[in-house]
Amino acid sequence: MTHGRGKKAGRGAGLRGGRGNAGLGKHKSIYMTKYMPDHFGKHGFKRPQSVVKKDKIINVGELEEIYPGKKDIDLEKEGFEKLLGSGSVNSKLKIKVNSASSKAIEKIKDKGGEVILSELSKEEKPIEDTEEK
Repeated sequence: MTHGRGKKAGRGAGLRGGRGNAGLGKHKSIYMTKYMPDHFGKHGFKRPQSVVKKDKIINVGELEEIYPGKKDIDLEKEGFEKLLGSGSVNSKLKIKVNSASSKAIEKIKDKGGEVILSELSKEEKPIEDTEEK
């Protein structure tokens, strides 16, 4: 019964128990637990940015665009950690980098160039070679 107050039963959305998410922890709690079980509380976590490490990468196709006319490129000094094989190479290049994909090394060697990997990569490489044999 609305006790003489008509359809609205007072003011606002009084007859419907409030607007929106009002009352989810009280009079609409059964609805909330049934249809929105993950509504309250925290879920998951975000890793701290000091822990997250993103390698700065560059593709083989970008080398001649970024360094036009250069044949000897030290990507370590330029701030790149890894060389990937997307794109094409048109000239003979000598590149020094921390790590490179096999496709990138293959493309540069096909044009007569060479890829010099840093000390860290050289330590890892013999282990990879023994697994392949």
